[in-house]
Amino acid sequence: MINGIINVYKERGFTSHDVVAKLRGILKQKKIGHTGTLDPEAEGVLPVCLGKATKVCDMLTEKDKVYETVLLLGEKTDTQDITGTVLEKREVTCTEEQVKEVIAGFVGTYAQIPPMYSALKVNGKKLCDLARAGIEVERKPREVQIFSIDIEEIELPRVKLTVHCSKGTYIRTLCQDIGEKLGCGGCMESLLRTKVSQFTLENALRLTQIEQIAAQVREEKGQELSTESLGDVILKVEEVFEEYPKLSVREEFTKMLYNGNAMQAEWLVGWQEDLKQQKLRIYDSKHQFIGVYQYNDKYKDIRPIKIFRE
Repeated sequence: MINGIINVYKERGFTSHDVVAKLRGILKQKKIGHTGTLDPEAEGVLPVCLGKATKVCDMLTEKDKVYETVLLLGEKTDTQDITGTVLEKREVTCTEEQVKEVIAGFVGTYAQIPPMYSALKVNGKKLCDLARAGIEVERKPREVQIFSIDIEEIELPRVKLTVHCSKGTYIRTLCQDIGEKLGCGGCMESLLRTKVSQFTLENALRLTQIEQIAAQVREEKGQELSTESLGDVILKVEEVFEEYPKLSVREEFTKMLYNGNAMQAEWLVGWQEDLKQQKLRIYDSKHQFIGVYQYNDKYKDIRPIKIFRE
């Protein structure tokens, strides 16, 4: 089984589910999951987890992201992007300075109402399914964080933006909200995700490229696909957490570690008091990655957040 993460470039027209389905066929492996839905018309970075790395999916979804988007002012649609039905058209009379001022006001904490055309569930039903059935339900605002918005180009009615934001941020909704604040309405014309955690656009592979690499490994090298045979295509699970301090467990406490127990500080090689506020990469005495742990102040021990050893 292949265990690790592939940085996939999701192309326009594919759903995130399509990418997973096609990779199952290419890699001949069922245990695959993606790390955050991209709309079918959106493009860009989609980390896909394989094998035991599927345990990372929710942790990567939590990471902040960077997008390039084009905001089209003067149009409001039911989907908040140009694929939807136009609900209203207004004249764009704002100046470039007003656009800059309003956009700057969205940097920071921001209460955002999720769009009806989204995969969020209300009472067990996806909002997008309800929207397609003509049903609109109340959605509670969710706090998101906009770390930065860089204006790359203004050519009214279009504004090209680079947005660095927290998990759960809908760029479509941000575009609409900016348009409403400017008094002319707005929607998202295009979206490109350029970064998720350490996964960037420059290193993303299209499905056709992954298919060619897999065929080369099988035919030219005469090897079965594995974490090792795919080489640089696969990011190993532990590499996702490289920013966390690395500690190993003393050999005499290996059994406790393997059984999933919490660790005492004195069992860990390299433990220091200043590590109490950080997530930690924990290894056994033979340098095998076990999982991500964190100090628990209530119990005064180091407890697993996610264990990857099987």
